[in-house]
Amino acid sequence: MEDSKVPKVQRLAAELRDEIRRGVYPPRSALLKVREFAEEKGIAFQTARDVYGLLEDEGLIVSRKGKGTFVSPILGKILRDGTGRYIKAAREEDGARGAFASEIARLGMTPSSATVITRERPPTRVAQLLGIHHSAKALARTRTMRSDDTVVQLAVSYFPGDIAFGTQLEEQDTGEGGSKSRLAEYGHAQVRIRETIDVRQPTKAEADALDIPISRSVYEITHMGLTREGRVVEVCLHILPVTLWSLSYEWPIDQPAT
Repeated sequence: MEDSKVPKVQRLAAELRDEIRRGVYPPRSALLKVREFAEEKGIAFQTARDVYGLLEDEGLIVSRKGKGTFVSPILGKILRDGTGRYIKAAREEDGARGAFASEIARLGMTPSSATVITRERPPTRVAQLLGIHHSAKALARTRTMRSDDTVVQLAVSYFPGDIAFGTQLEEQDTGEGGSKSRLAEYGHAQVRIRETIDVRQPTKAEADALDIPISRSVYEITHMGLTREGRVVEVCLHILPVTLWSLSYEWPIDQPAT
């Protein structure tokens, strides 16, 4: 298609996208401010905003209030493979401390987490999922999760106190394979996972922690780990920017009878 027939926003976005992909603007580098970009290209301010907004939706650039617009430190979205990430071999790959560490390491980046461990009353809906009284305390592991030096996820995991208090789950390092491997050793192996996904706006605290505008959407994943007996022994609330992550799931259907 001739350039003249391509809408201006898509054409300019394609040009900037190509420059980012070719390294003209490397990760973390500053881009022109929207007004400067509009003046350079001879376009309306709103058109320039639309160009930047399109690339921000793709996760290629990030806008930081009062700081400017920058190329994302992570080009392309991180794939969260909901089908295979919790398999023992995956979460313990090369000594990883869980599924997140494995998937980030596979991308050639360095995973890290700052963890705060507390005994507290979980939110009412989490208490209901865990099957504990609303006034009972659970073990909470609240994590700020990084890929290299970029915060890419917030997560808090809750475990019933009767199986978690006084165990390695209360230590900073839960060991190879993370909490799921420790629960299996304690006789509470998770054999089934259930997740629900919502897309919403972040709270101010979440936006600040993730260093994203409050107008950017996040995934909220409610993750539940169930034992063979059907007991929920872990509930984890994951908060992930939609511009940094894509979610993938696969399962068999209509399997022939054996």
